[in-house]
Amino acid sequence: MESELDWRDEALGTRVRVALWLRDEVGEGRTFKKQALRTAIPGSEQVDRRMRDLRPAGWDIKTYRDKPSLQADELYLEKIGLPVWEKEHRAAGLRQISSKTRRFVFERDGHMCRRCGVAAAEEYPGEPGSRARLTLGHVNPHKSGGGANPEDLITECARCNETVQHLTGAQMTREQVWDRIKEQPLRFKKDLLVWMAADARPLSGAERAWGMYRQLPAELRDEVRRDLEDLLKS
Repeated sequence: MESELDWRDEALGTRVRVALWLRDEVGEGRTFKKQALRTAIPGSEQVDRRMRDLRPAGWDIKTYRDKPSLQADELYLEKIGLPVWEKEHRAAGLRQISSKTRRFVFERDGHMCRRCGVAAAEEYPGEPGSRARLTLGHVNPHKSGGGANPEDLITECARCNETVQHLTGAQMTREQVWDRIKEQPLRFKKDLLVWMAADARPLSGAERAWGMYRQLPAELRDEVRRDLEDLLKS
């Protein structure tokens, strides 16, 4: 029966398992650490996202930003919302993004993270072997029940999506950002001002082609690279 569902059952969806874990192992009015949830249900990136998906279903989960007494790695389950483990509530609060919309947003954004600029499967600078995976985030990640229309969505790498949603990573200060801006050559400062005014960074043709190229499997990327080498030699 539904009431006998166990969060340890790997056949259940991750969102349901997270809800059951919170209900059975934490309970309303209690504090828990994110690492405890990640340990209970391995696959931290998906687990964190599925926990966030509970909020639009009425689950009130507070961070240290909402409740100053919490530590950065702590969360507080103030209220258990709809019982998403029951069939009639399984989709409660979920925003369905169509494959057409998903494809449109990725193409609009050049298959690159709009927050850090990394392309799909590209290595993060200074971190060999750590490759980016693209996902969709919301332009306003803190707006409850954000829409699923293209104008509401933005292409993000999984790392930026996680940081923006939780806001528990090391955040840049105004001074750090300003110091980095001042270091840039004059032409880059001018570009930055244009991007700031438009609240968008227009991608060049080469950047768009790069984003598309990164979508290809490794063997096809090799073929395209060789074709370009041959083209430039001719």
